[in-house]
Amino acid sequence: MVTYNIGVRPKISLVQRDADRSKKRESAPMEKKLTMNYWKGECFWLGKLLEHPEIMTQGETLEELEENLRDAYRLMEDVPDSYEIKEIAL
Repeated sequence: MVTYNIGVRPKISLVQRDADRSKKRESAPMEKKLTMNYWKGECFWLGKLLEHPEIMTQGETLEELEENLRDAYRLMEDVPDSYEIKEIAL
C-alpha cells in the first residue's frame, strides 16, 4: 500500500481567506493525506482512494493518475446536499 499526499486544501470563505492571507503567506497550506490503491491495466494505470472507494479513475502515467484522483476528490467535495439518484443498466 502506498500513501500519497494529494494536497487537498480545506474550504474557507473568501472574506476569511482575504483577512488571513497576509498571515498565511509564510506558512504552507494544510494538506490532507489519503491512500491511493493503484495497478497497471492493459492500457492505463487505474486507481482509487481507499478512504473513498467510490472515487476511482485512470491515467496514462502514475503522475496523471495521482492528479486525476486529486481532481475527482475535489469534485466529490462539491456534491450539493440535495441530489438525485438513478439506477442505470450496465
